[in-house]
Amino acid sequence: MNATAGYDQILRWDPTFTKTFPDIAESYDIDESGKEHRFHLREGMRWSDGHPFTADDLLFAYNDVLLNEELYPAAPAYLAPTGAPAKIRKIDNHTVAFTFDLPNGIFPMWLASSEGLSLVTLPRHYLSRFHPKFNADAEDSARQQGFSQWSQLLLAKTDRWGNPDLPTLSAWKPAAASTSRIVLERNPYYWKVDTDGNQLPYIDRIAYHLMSDPQVILLKVSNGEIDFDMWRVGTPAFKPVLASKREQGRFHFFDCNWSFNNNMNIAFNLCHKDPALRAVFQNKDFRVGMSYAIDRKEIITGVLQRQGRPWQAAPRPESVFYDEEFATQYTEHDLAKANEHLDRAGLGQRDGNGFRLRPDGRRLFFSVMVPSTNGDPTFAPTMDLVRGYWRAVGVDVNIQSLDITLYTSRTNGNDFDAQVYQGDGGLNAMLIPQWYLPTGAGSRFAVPWGEWYESRGRAGERPPARVREQLALYDEAQQTVDLKEQKRLFMEVLRISKEQFYAIGTSLAPRTFGVATDRLHNVPKNIVRLYPNPGATNLPQFFIED
Repeated sequence: MNATAGYDQILRWDPTFTKTFPDIAESYDIDESGKEHRFHLREGMRWSDGHPFTADDLLFAYNDVLLNEELYPAAPAYLAPTGAPAKIRKIDNHTVAFTFDLPNGIFPMWLASSEGLSLVTLPRHYLSRFHPKFNADAEDSARQQGFSQWSQLLLAKTDRWGNPDLPTLSAWKPAAASTSRIVLERNPYYWKVDTDGNQLPYIDRIAYHLMSDPQVILLKVSNGEIDFDMWRVGTPAFKPVLASKREQGRFHFFDCNWSFNNNMNIAFNLCHKDPALRAVFQNKDFRVGMSYAIDRKEIITGVLQRQGRPWQAAPRPESVFYDEEFATQYTEHDLAKANEHLDRAGLGQRDGNGFRLRPDGRRLFFSVMVPSTNGDPTFAPTMDLVRGYWRAVGVDVNIQSLDITLYTSRTNGNDFDAQVYQGDGGLNAMLIPQWYLPTGAGSRFAVPWGEWYESRGRAGERPPARVREQLALYDEAQQTVDLKEQKRLFMEVLRISKEQFYAIGTSLAPRTFGVATDRLHNVPKNIVRLYPNPGATNLPQFFIED
């Protein structure tokens, strides 16, 4: 709801998510070293309670909240890319500078993304009364309100939905909440105006209906009772029903583009604890053979209702990093090539049932984790088909359907054979690169390599030389301020990813759709499903007219 109720940050993405530009900051500049980023805030801005918004709010949010270890054990990673937090400096009441140890070319992208939200949602004049640095009685006050320490009270006060008194810079502020509905009302001090000088937002009140039953949601949308939805009804199964109800419900469709690079990626554990399985999984011929064995067209027809196209874990066509060769390599269904590569991987011997044997003589058998919650409902039927394709080339596989908590625990503990998940980073590959190189636990194909990179060698497992070369290129790309050079370097990162072929993709995440009533205007014909969807489309300019 944050993204719907307003997208107001220091910088923001354009609606296509291809570039950032000033928002709360009127302008910004980066010095020649690439280390100092200076932001010039708009003068005259006020919080929703009328109090001025100034540089002091950013200093408080950063120094006294985000860097306070009693509130947060570690600084946000994007503000401490080398481990040492950036320094913030107040130049005047409306100008601040962030200074990093090393050049930071992607800092503007982070500020426009969800991570940048915390810098502009912590008003100093309101929250400082709960902080011992500014109020000697903060600890006693917390205990009087039922908290064991001041930090718990302050964090509770930063919850926008749990604390409607928290001032905001967004177009709307919470007014009422229940278990079934949240109501927002316009911020009388909102700082944006239209081209004619009229204060935004145009809409005075927004009501969110909190519903979990898909059929109830479908009924309300069909009846025109919900003015806008792009999250809950945009499934292929619902579209025929909604299409037949458009005239009756007085609503229309708009397109939604996923930001995912794939509907479902498959990650073999290249750092498996079993040396024999590790050797098999790390063999590129094995991964190529397993990819050729998959009949992606059948998956798209039978599971995805003809929505999608064969695709690897590679950037989307809309991305500035799109590489058709990377996206389509090894995607044809070719059993001859599959068997050829699997034989070449040292798996040519089979047992009496036709299943391939590992080099140590044991049957090649492993399990694939599939999240039963917090995942796409198409994962399970897709993996059922994939299991059959792999058995057809002599590879025996078991499917483990796990609750997301256990699934995540096993991932983080490197306690799995293989797993599936959505392909993040289809559009914003520079910020979310985990399917392209091992940058953390999100790099499901090699979690220990990601830990090594994330900890700067203090934890995890040192990756092979070619992977370290790729990680060094990624560091260089992040530190490069020149956008053309930054893109060139990251394309080199992706070239190595294409060569290494870490993970297997199935289908490009297809377009979905959203629904808007005919009385709601200024809704774009196409919206990207990526935070802050649909905030980047300028929600305050939506208006209602019957």
